[in-house]
Amino acid sequence: MVEEMTAAKADNRIRFVQGSKPKPITQVDTTAVGRRITGVCEFDRVLGGGIVPGALMLIGGDPGIGKSTLLLQVAAGVSERYGPVLYVSGEESAVQTRMRAERLGSLSNHLFIMTETNLDEIAVAANAMKPALVIIDSIQTMFNAEIPSAPGSVGQVREATGKLLRFAKETDVPVAIIGHVTKEGNIAGPRLLEHMVDVVLYFEGERNYAFRVLRAMKNRFGSTNDSGIFSMEEDGLKEVVNPSVLLLAERTHDMPGSVVLACLEGVRPLLIELQALVSTTVFGMPRRMAAGFDYNRLILLMAVLEKRVGLSLANQDAYVNAVGGIKIDEPAADLAVALAIASSFRNAAVNSQTVVMGEVGLTGEVRMVSRVDIRISEAATLGFKRFVIPAGNVPGLKTKQQGLEIVGVRDVTEAMEAVFV
Repeated sequence: MVEEMTAAKADNRIRFVQGSKPKPITQVDTTAVGRRITGVCEFDRVLGGGIVPGALMLIGGDPGIGKSTLLLQVAAGVSERYGPVLYVSGEESAVQTRMRAERLGSLSNHLFIMTETNLDEIAVAANAMKPALVIIDSIQTMFNAEIPSAPGSVGQVREATGKLLRFAKETDVPVAIIGHVTKEGNIAGPRLLEHMVDVVLYFEGERNYAFRVLRAMKNRFGSTNDSGIFSMEEDGLKEVVNPSVLLLAERTHDMPGSVVLACLEGVRPLLIELQALVSTTVFGMPRRMAAGFDYNRLILLMAVLEKRVGLSLANQDAYVNAVGGIKIDEPAADLAVALAIASSFRNAAVNSQTVVMGEVGLTGEVRMVSRVDIRISEAATLGFKRFVIPAGNVPGLKTKQQGLEIVGVRDVTEAMEAVFV
């Protein structure tokens, strides 16, 4: 009850931006607004070309995934180009932050570290410094002394975000805040938090794998269709210019259960090896497991293979893995998963020069996917010659490269006939 009353009072105190008189939108001057390049190209790509002055950005992700590492590298890049950057840490001491910056090679005389959780003290320091960027690590540790509740509570997080939003809009200083996530993968705190900010970024990946993916879930200043791919190394995050090469580097050729998928990570084409292992179960109920692919989608595809194709999978364990720790969340992976399962079940390999893409419906039909041309172009540059795609995509293909074999299929049965000889 105390929390709800406090939060209600806080709403009345928050004034996000200064008022202004109405004027035609065509008279709003944007000539002085220029994006700030961070030097971390993958980060700039996701934002749409750099940081917009006055933007409030929220970066979320699992613990230990590299959020603080990413923003510390961004801070160093901005400080070298545009002047002082204020990095506020509520979770580490100044010595610990310095040690991490040394390891990352991100030391700069223009990068200022402040260990503080009181928003009023942070505001005083930021107004005096006039930095090119403010980074808050993390929003759950910040508090407003006027609210008698613990840091991280709903009222505190909302009030802290409101104050930072007002500071960003009034001073044109961009602010990046790190947010913790819940066990469900959502950013901790009220949903209002994501509505208040201008940009919401999610940093994803498996801690046991090197790859990290930065996705924009909300971006008022650019597209949300792009993504950045990084590799976590001993000396920090490295940008991955051509991830397909690394993801396929250890692929074994002509092995049953292995299929190459051309998927999209945002608008970027990405080639991933999908592996499936199907074996007779020794349990009362067969096991199905998926890594990097939706479990419910796997169950659906196995039902389609059994009902529409006639594969006897009722007493088979099935395991599917997207190699490299990449999470696939687009339906274009359906056909590749289905063929990998069929390949393992039949113990018949799919040709190593074949790339597969297509959505599978409940009747077994193969549906069209988007941006087929850029998927094919990416695969062709890596030496792939044969492509199994939905028949509906064939008439609209613009690819003019010579020596490519395009096979259009209408259903899963046709796809199996095309890949198994």
